[in-house]
Amino acid sequence: MSEISSDLRDWREAYREAEIGPRYSGWLHFAFTTVGSLSAITFAASRLHGVRPLEWALLPLFFLISNFGEYFGHRGPMHHRKRGLGLLFKRHTLQHHRFFTADSMAFESPRDFKITLFPPVMLLFFIGGMAVPIGALWYALVSPNAGWLFAVEGISYFLLYEWLHFLYHLPEESLLGRLPIIATLRRHHQAHHDPELMTRWNFNITFPIADWILGTSYRR
Repeated sequence: MSEISSDLRDWREAYREAEIGPRYSGWLHFAFTTVGSLSAITFAASRLHGVRPLEWALLPLFFLISNFGEYFGHRGPMHHRKRGLGLLFKRHTLQHHRFFTADSMAFESPRDFKITLFPPVMLLFFIGGMAVPIGALWYALVSPNAGWLFAVEGISYFLLYEWLHFLYHLPEESLLGRLPIIATLRRHHQAHHDPELMTRWNFNITFPIADWILGTSYRR
């Protein structure tokens, strides 16, 4: 990676001054996302009883639903301003992509976690606005176990998204950043941070399954 340009350094400092309060703790933010998600997963899993093989077999389908949901959410409102979702567009396209460029992907301090992790309220929105209603649909149409399994998988996917995105923005030379699987996935995400590519390629943050199926996986 090249050194951070003076223009980017100035922009980052201006962003930190305007958007990151003095009491913000990056590690507390990370802990809230992790503990909150794991608590919700544990609760949903505790509601499972006598899961049948056909119900377990729904998990790959649920994973694909989440993967495509990630893809279309990223390709859509996160990169194209939509009514009622302008804040999501601003935070992702106008701020996150400006803060981290393809040549400067790494955090400089834990305070920079704020520009990568979703705001804490997004965990509540994801659970209440997505995992619960979609899980309720499976609960009603298939079985109670199917509904709770979707909740377990959906919230686990949200946490996986947050963890992997966090790892991509660690320094490449860090212990976790050097892991082969993380390095491979980071290159996929890094290409997406190229302004010329970001609205057309590499919309999956976790695993580029939907990118591959829909033909939007970019390879240099």
